[in-house]
Amino acid sequence: MQIMMIGDIVGATGRRMLKDTLPGLKKRHAVDICLANGENAAAGLGLTPRLAHEILAMGVDLITLGNHTWSRRELVERIDTLPQVIRPANGPASWPGQGFKVINHPAGKILVANLLGRVFMEPLHDPFTTMDLLLEQAREKQQIPLAVVDFHAEATAEKMALGYYLNGRVTLVVGTHTHVQTADERIMDRGTAYITDVGMTGPFEGVIGMDPASSLRRLVEHLPAPYEAAGGKGQFSAVVITADPATGRATAIERIQIRE
Repeated sequence: MQIMMIGDIVGATGRRMLKDTLPGLKKRHAVDICLANGENAAAGLGLTPRLAHEILAMGVDLITLGNHTWSRRELVERIDTLPQVIRPANGPASWPGQGFKVINHPAGKILVANLLGRVFMEPLHDPFTTMDLLLEQAREKQQIPLAVVDFHAEATAEKMALGYYLNGRVTLVVGTHTHVQTADERIMDRGTAYITDVGMTGPFEGVIGMDPASSLRRLVEHLPAPYEAAGGKGQFSAVVITADPATGRATAIERIQIRE
């Protein structure tokens, strides 16, 4: 099975890059399941139901989120009507929506989970034990060897730790959130594919996708400025893994980055 995970879609530029780039890549890599992080799709901050439908129509099978999940009120109110959107599973019980999803595909079932890190971020429930529970709940009901985890986290060490923690128990641990693609993709010794950060699909000429002027006002002048997605040239970032549906083990991982 070929599984693609696309890095954080940022604003209109990210959506344009997705629309222009994804069809050809899916064909070239014979992609069976396409996943994407969409928590920055709405002008760089959050996701709306309308944009979720737009992204899914472009060929994405499931959208994951992150720390900006609830930045748009309309998603809070309507996420329960969007079965192909999952939010972080280690949030409080009051959160609407679902933290994981089992995708049924002719090539095999696949569990997709979304988790938030806790280092340098708002503290939530433990992502490590949360994933233990998800795997136990999903697999006690049905045999699902394939599992992908989108770990939306700030700290490199925390992402690597989760990779080792889940090594041999899931097919792919992919980091999102920091928007800069890392060059450490690998197949771990027990068959789990790993990358610390898959990167960003959005404006390349910005500060991790955001408007440089606004970023400099906040960071240099220490004055308030709105978070606005940058314009200019875009990039597309993703990984594609090859996995055995019978064992859940990954056999190959390829890092993709395309710039205009």
